[in-house]
Amino acid sequence: MRLRFALACAALFAVLGGLVLTGVYVVTRQSLEYRSGLLTPNEITIHNRGVFYRGEDYYEVARSRAIQVVSVYQRDTLANVRNIGALAVLAGAGVAFAVGWRAAGWVLRPVKAVTETARRVAQSHDLTERIAYEGPREEAKELADIFDTMLDRLARSFDGQRRFVANAAHELRTPLTINRTLVDVAVRRPDATDDVKRLGESLLLVNGRHERLIDGLLALAEGEQTVLDRHSFDLMDVADHVLDLAAAEAAEREVTIHRLLDAAPTMGEAVLVERLVQNLVENAIRHNHPKGEVWVTTRQRTEQAELVVANTGLQVPAYEIETIFQPFRRLHGDRLRSERGSGLGLSIVRVIAEAHGGTVVARPRDEGGLTITVELPIG
Repeated sequence: MRLRFALACAALFAVLGGLVLTGVYVVTRQSLEYRSGLLTPNEITIHNRGVFYRGEDYYEVARSRAIQVVSVYQRDTLANVRNIGALAVLAGAGVAFAVGWRAAGWVLRPVKAVTETARRVAQSHDLTERIAYEGPREEAKELADIFDTMLDRLARSFDGQRRFVANAAHELRTPLTINRTLVDVAVRRPDATDDVKRLGESLLLVNGRHERLIDGLLALAEGEQTVLDRHSFDLMDVADHVLDLAAAEAAEREVTIHRLLDAAPTMGEAVLVERLVQNLVENAIRHNHPKGEVWVTTRQRTEQAELVVANTGLQVPAYEIETIFQPFRRLHGDRLRSERGSGLGLSIVRVIAEAHGGTVVARPRDEGGLTITVELPIG
């Protein structure tokens, strides 16, 4: 827009300057045209020669010389008007372009502020930021105020959505806890039959899946908020702690875990990042096969702290990679095996990574399974 405005100023000046130059050229040419009263008088006085009248030799020679001189002056004058005028128009167009560029920058400064704020909000997901333009009551201020109003409505909408999810999850936890307690008591009674025990185990399994689903919804609601209170910590320590907790499940499923942990300092909310690592490790263990392997790597790369979790398992088509990050989606259409989770694990991973200003990339391994790489800003 700024370039177009500057070009428009230059083009307008060039057109107006060309019209003025054309007018000056025409007027000058008419002023230098042949005039019979000036170049063909009745008599000519020549110094030391006397007075000569029309038709005499000396008269015609003097008249021809005068016409020749006037023609030369006319040609040179018009050439100067044309050439110098064209250079002046070009120079003026350049000045008009520079002035238009500066003027457009000054005029578009409020729009630039709106653009920069919108970019920061889009990149940081921080809906608390406002433009708060204090300029005169004009189009730019109206645009900034409308943008601030839109951010207010979006912030209220997202906050209400998060509160609803959090409140609903908290309210659902209570009956699930009661159900688990009642089923556990019924199963452990001395007079419980085998059918009651099998039914109780099935109910506990379903109850556990619902509890994990609620925990996932809570983590998803918390992770969608931008992390403002950041603290320094080492991703290596978080991964080491999570792997210690997952060792029993890995041993039960006969999965070998390889730790390749180097220092990877970062900043953010350590509890959320721990949930991110936990989801990746649990996903790698549960979506594996007996005697399978999991590799967990942390390291620092330039300006990023990197976490890589790779696992063996079934072949994963490349076109299904993006779907695994969508809520309640699993690979290979697996929606019934409750022990493999609620389908929110990788969705939570992506949300937490983005809340920390990081990225998550997954790619299939040629031997089967996945390699998931998380990059977080260095601390």
